Amino acid sequence: MISRRTIIACSCLLAFGQLVTGQETVTEAEYFEVESDSIVYEGQHESSQLDSLLGQWYNSRSALTVVTNDLVPDTLAVADSLITGIPDSIFVERLQALQSPIPMTFNAQVKRFIELYVVNRREQVQRMLGMSQYYFPLFEEVLDANDMPLELKFLPIIESALNPRALSRVGASGLWQFMYYTGKRYQLEVTSFVDERRDPYKASQAAAKFLKELYLIYDDWYLAIAAYNCGPGNVNRAIARSGGQRNFWKIYYHLPRETRGYVPAFIAAAYAMSYASEHQIHPTQSLLPLTADTVMVVQPLHLEQVSKVLNLNIDVIRELNPQYRRDIIPALEKGKSYPLRLPVEMTLSFAQQEDSVYAYNRAKYFPDNKIVPVSEATYGGYTPANSAHLVYIVKEGDVPGSIAKKFGVRASDLNYWNGVRRNIIRVGQKLHIYVPKSKASKYEGMAKRVN
Repeated sequence: MISRRTIIACSCLLAFGQLVTGQETVTEAEYFEVESDSIVYEGQHESSQLDSLLGQWYNSRSALTVVTNDLVPDTLAVADSLITGIPDSIFVERLQALQSPIPMTFNAQVKRFIELYVVNRREQVQRMLGMSQYYFPLFEEVLDANDMPLELKFLPIIESALNPRALSRVGASGLWQFMYYTGKRYQLEVTSFVDERRDPYKASQAAAKFLKELYLIYDDWYLAIAAYNCGPGNVNRAIARSGGQRNFWKIYYHLPRETRGYVPAFIAAAYAMSYASEHQIHPTQSLLPLTADTVMVVQPLHLEQVSKVLNLNIDVIRELNPQYRRDIIPALEKGKSYPLRLPVEMTLSFAQQEDSVYAYNRAKYFPDNKIVPVSEATYGGYTPANSAHLVYIVKEGDVPGSIAKKFGVRASDLNYWNGVRRNIIRVGQKLHIYVPKSKASKYEGMAKRVN
């Protein structure tokens, strides 16, 4: 008789859309990091060697996420003196104080990831702390509704650094990094105008369902988390190769390379986000409001229409609604509505002025009530108001993330302005970049100004 657990396991394996290379089956997540160095703390490794491997693990994940300046790799020279003064017993005590149904193990691997967050990535943690004030309550609401550990809210820290537009080279997208077919399995709409893998609420619901299925398979949160990263197939093979062990640390060396660092990184993220103030790390201000609410849109609508009529910064609207890839809510189908999240104090204004919002410059945005095709030159992006148009020539070693950081723009916008796919650019390629006119002079010598 086939058990329910077996059925779910098979379902998950099929949903992950595995890639087959020769006789070895490689899941999307394993392929994602198949060439990265493993983060294994073995006796023969010197401390400096582990630091190097740890840096390569983090940088390889960062390089694959191409849509935010937050994830551009920085120097990973570890300042041991900033953390070595803290006894290990303090880390153990703090992790145990989290009182989670997910064990918060402390060991050498976890300590190195804690060090990575609270020493090397302090500025990034500051930014994530600011964004977490909006995202964590949303994650907790979904996890609580599914009777799951609230500490799973820390997974998007290592998946996407709380960037809903995070996009990997192999196409995983959003806060929870769903692949296209996995997203489809959980009813996440992906079209030219909408990508619900980037919708914080809907993607969180999908992630909760997926994690719950994985937990039903393994009855162990570490193994469920590992399977979320590398797929049930890889975890099942690791269990088989270890002689049937069902303990993460006992199958550790049989797991794919990235997954060996994934669970320790999760524990370290939980520590860093919970005890940031103990390391003098404090949140930086985010565009995201502390609270938001949803209104339903029943006609095609451009985010600029909302911005102009409600006198609300369009960047705030974009940050709250990252699923709309071209600033367009394509509510064309009769009877189908789309959510629009706004700061909670603005939802009443929208309700009071809804007709005015739809009517504002209607002929410009939706002539004949149709969505005007977007040209390749402006694919997926927008041109900021009062912007200067620059042209940058790609040089050896450039990647979209590093170029975006140079010019203070989002890599997602850089990619969209230039129709870049899968983070692929070539030496000598001309990239169009839009920056505020007030800052254009700053980039003289780096790029040619067109206007």
